[in-house]
Amino acid sequence: MKRIAVLTSGGDCSGMNPTLRAVVRAALVHGLEVLGIFKGYRGLMERLAKPLSTHAVSGILQRGGTFLQSARCPEMLTSEGLIRAVDGTRALGIDAIIVIGGEGSIRGACALHHQGIPVLAIPASIDNDIPFTDMALGVDTALNNIIHAVDAIKETASSHDRTFVVETMGRNSGYLAVVAAIASGAEFSLIPEAPGDIETICQSLRQRFDQGRDNSIIIVAEGAGNAHDVAAAIKDRIGFEVRIMVLGHYQRGGSPSAFDRLLGSRFGIAAIDGLLNGKAGCMVALNCAEMCFVDLEKVTQAKRRPVDRMLPSLAEVLGL
Repeated sequence: MKRIAVLTSGGDCSGMNPTLRAVVRAALVHGLEVLGIFKGYRGLMERLAKPLSTHAVSGILQRGGTFLQSARCPEMLTSEGLIRAVDGTRALGIDAIIVIGGEGSIRGACALHHQGIPVLAIPASIDNDIPFTDMALGVDTALNNIIHAVDAIKETASSHDRTFVVETMGRNSGYLAVVAAIASGAEFSLIPEAPGDIETICQSLRQRFDQGRDNSIIIVAEGAGNAHDVAAAIKDRIGFEVRIMVLGHYQRGGSPSAFDRLLGSRFGIAAIDGLLNGKAGCMVALNCAEMCFVDLEKVTQAKRRPVDRMLPSLAEVLGL
């Protein structure tokens, strides 16, 4: 193995740049040449590649997003697109590829592996729904972003006797919403796994109001409902002011947290070690604070990582 490539695919997240930095520097230590592939799998198809040196990744540790840029590439899951990606890999003289991305990106990596291309994947998804890893890149930074926003909203909510409905990302997973609710002291969380009952929430809000607690925060994952609809349903029932805040892509951005910088560094170094030690066809994972490797086939066939059943119960108790 002489030349490897690295790419970031799908939605961006904080922690990708620290991972890229670690991949490049660890590869160079082992005498490997590194090509950076721009714009994800599309860049592989179109051969948008550039050699990466230690200087190229200097100063990116604290930057959010990915300096290689990223893109969703549905063509990668078609036979025509896969052939183009394989042809691009061979034309560039690439011996192995490291793919940093979420569920769809990992499926693409598995497809390349089946075509005989040595591939290793690194999980990156703020939803934290990738199976077999305790944490994916970007989750911790996204949580910190949400908590910062909710802390600020709490201050204005208490100043104006208002209920705020805060919408987070999480189309299929409520991890961000429920953990943010616990960590920010929000009163309620609505998640796809346990969407809750609006009437019950309204009864609790009225009880709180009668007790003199006249402001509340409700965090709703996008997969459990639309913040506008939730706010409208609550306002009609309780009769006092409800405001909304849709956090959107704000959650993905910003300087990576210390945790994501460290996790990305560990993932990157483990990926190089894995390629050099016969672990191609695997995903690097965090399991009980240790790095491990899971077959890509096993990852792609598994269900999304479920939210720990303890978390909704904990949020409910602490939100009383």
